[in-house]
Amino acid sequence: MQDRIEYQHVSEMPGLVLGDGCYSDFHFDPHYHLDYHIGLVTDGVQRQRFQGQSVLLGHGRISVMPPGEIHDGHGEDNDSYRMKTFRLAPQLLCHDMSDVSGRLFTPELAGDMLEAPGLANGLLQLHQNLLKGEGVSLGAESSWLELLAVMVRQLQPVQFAEIKGGLSQRHWQWVQEYCNAHLCEKIKLEQLAALCGLSRFQFLRRFERTTGLTPHAWLIRFRLERACLLLGAPGVSIAGVSQAVGFYDQSHFNRAFRQAYGVAPSAYLNHAA
Repeated sequence: MQDRIEYQHVSEMPGLVLGDGCYSDFHFDPHYHLDYHIGLVTDGVQRQRFQGQSVLLGHGRISVMPPGEIHDGHGEDNDSYRMKTFRLAPQLLCHDMSDVSGRLFTPELAGDMLEAPGLANGLLQLHQNLLKGEGVSLGAESSWLELLAVMVRQLQPVQFAEIKGGLSQRHWQWVQEYCNAHLCEKIKLEQLAALCGLSRFQFLRRFERTTGLTPHAWLIRFRLERACLLLGAPGVSIAGVSQAVGFYDQSHFNRAFRQAYGVAPSAYLNHAA
């Protein structure tokens, strides 16, 4: 099985991106997303690590990764596998679950691996129907809401707890807000450390303990995730997106994007008119 990865934006459901990938040599290093990821393996087995545990994702199992959840993924015993994904913006999840529950829904869900063959089969069938590109039918829209409701009811709420020796929740929030506001600029370690009243070395150690990533690796991923959001808007240019998220060298942006997602930015563009 050769590596092959495809992404498709669902124009009638802004905030939803479908993925279909065959993975052989490509491995997902520890990373995170700014949206929810629902993953289903259809062939082979993926080993996934998150929250200090290691799980196997195969037929009948569903991986749900919320924004910010650090995780990785590779074929068990380095064998190839095929995976289908739903990339779901928090705003879309909030909107649709508010419809389901009849009240304002605040998505605060923890990462999980669900053993649910029936739900998994339903999601795979929906994924196949949406990938046909024939529009979101009444049946597909109904199935989406019903399956989403079943899945969310099985997930646990996230437990907010400060990590011993890590950044406080307030400092962590300040760092994220600063990076978001200055994303197109050069961000230095001393600037982030100063936000928290720490030395560069103190900040480095506390950041790594909080996230499991170095500040540089976390920031690169943050830039790439923001790029994904911008590439989902029709009519944007790759060069413009690259500069908007802080990559001043487009070739560097292309390499980093391909390393993270397995495809070039051009393959992730929303080509809707």
